[in-house]
Formats: sequence, structure tokens, C-alpha cells
Amino acid sequence: MLLRITLLVLTVLLAGCSGSDWRTASREPAGLAVDPTQHPEAVIEVYAADAFGWRGWFAVHTWIAVKPENAREYTVHEVVGWRVDRGQPALYSYQTPTPDRYWYGAKPEKLLELRGANAAQLIPQIAAAAQRYPWANEYTAVPGPNSNTFPAWIAKQVPELGLQLPFSAIGSGYADKDPNNAD
Repeated sequence: MLLRITLLVLTVLLAGCSGSDWRTASREPAGLAVDPTQHPEAVIEVYAADAFGWRGWFAVHTWIAVKPENAREYTVHEVVGWRVDRGQPALYSYQTPTPDRYWYGAKPEKLLELRGANAAQLIPQIAAAAQRYPWANEYTAVPGPNSNTFPAWIAKQVPELGLQLPFSAIGSGYADKDPNNAD
């Protein structure tokens, strides 16, 4: 009897989390990013937002945004698993004036912001490290490589960034693996 009640409660809880639809979930800007049209200095921002659906109870999705001096848009670097299913690289880099968009209904939190000369010096290092990311065409939710592995790997390649990911960045530890070792 206790098992049936437990299963029923678990089913109701999980069903409640799956009621939202990623296609209609908010992707609006959260108003956290430095406006690139108002601030000419170089900017680096790192964001985290709860993962979509029930995964958001314990995990976040993270991404990195960089804006060189005088740029009118940011370059956002993030890993998105569904891209692999479509035959595309998991690592996705794109231009946008609003790098702080909601992650399918979840408001992001800014984990890091650097501006000025320090950011200008680190942006080329981040771009070069992104080009060398060893798991650009791979995605595995657990243990990784996933969306949190990429910022963790960038943090290891560019330690001057000072990036610390939250405990809920599941998969960030995968960045410690040797990409040349299959184990």
C-alpha cells in the first residue's frame, strides 16, 4: 500500500512538472546584461538558469557571453544537446544583443561579470579555448559532456577568468577528464 501511494505521489509530482511546453516557454531577456549599445567597454558575462522541466529541481544550464570593445552584440557560447540529435555540433556560438534570455521559462542568474581591460584581454583567450573544446560534437546529460562541461572547461583553460560554477552545474566535473582518453 505504501509503495502504491509513493508511486502515485511521484507520478503526480512529475506530471505537474511536465505541463509546460518548451516551445512556448519564455526566452525573453531578463534585463541582467550590460546593454552593448550603451557600454562600449569589453564585457564577459556567464549565466546559469534552472534546466527545463523537472531537471530544474536540481540542475542548471550555463552559458558564456562575450562582447569585445565597441561591439554592438555579444557572442554567446553554449552547449545544447538537441543539436547533436539533429546532426549539428552541440557547441553553438551566435550573436545577440541580449545574452541574458530566460532559459525556456527559467530566469537566469549572472554568475560572473568582467568589464574593461581585463575582459578585453580574456575574450581572445575564451574564443581560442572555445575553438579547442574537445567535446564540441558530443552531449550526454549525465555525467557529461553537457552544457555545464563547456563553461567548466573554459574556466580551466582561462583560469584568470575566476569562474566558479554552482554545485547544481551537473556535468561540470567532466571537464577534468582527459579528452584523449576514452575512459
